[in-house]
Amino acid sequence: MTDTRTLAASVKILVAGGFGVGKTTMVSSLSEVTPLRTEELITEISTGVDDLSGVEAKTTTTVALDFGRITIDNNLVLYLFGTPGQDRFWFLWDELARGALGAIVIADTRRLENSFAAIDYFERRGLVFAVAVNCFDNAPVYTPDEVRDALDLDAQVPVVLCDARDRGSSKTVLMTLVQHLIQRATSAGVR
Repeated sequence: MTDTRTLAASVKILVAGGFGVGKTTMVSSLSEVTPLRTEELITEISTGVDDLSGVEAKTTTTVALDFGRITIDNNLVLYLFGTPGQDRFWFLWDELARGALGAIVIADTRRLENSFAAIDYFERRGLVFAVAVNCFDNAPVYTPDEVRDALDLDAQVPVVLCDARDRGSSKTVLMTLVQHLIQRATSAGVR
């Protein structure tokens, strides 16, 4: 008897951004399986190291990665890798980015300047990305165009307002990135 099963193609997507912007939350809201998290408690040792401005209630932090999975169909699986946000863990980003098709950069309007490092990282490596503005309660509200201007983004980079806690909202962000990837590949003549 011949085994005709085939392996599904897999696609790697990064979920990145500064400290406390909602990366773990987005991976968790999207994943069809219980996500792997490498969360640790924030302790006194991080005082003066981690800037908790704007996220004073944060009690845990990702120290390596978050991992989730979404099965599109029998032929395609998306693997989501959430990056750590603190500078001291950025050495992991190169390994996490290896083989990634694209990235979502999550931004927080209370600390928009914390988005520059992630945006610069992906621009320098030529990795296609979209920006997801996580709309926290009581945070300043800006239009996608205002955020694009503040972050000095290229006109083609999608900017989407979202709530990382909400699966539907996070799916909209992911679909926006996938559509952007398809559009870029089509315009480059890749099939």
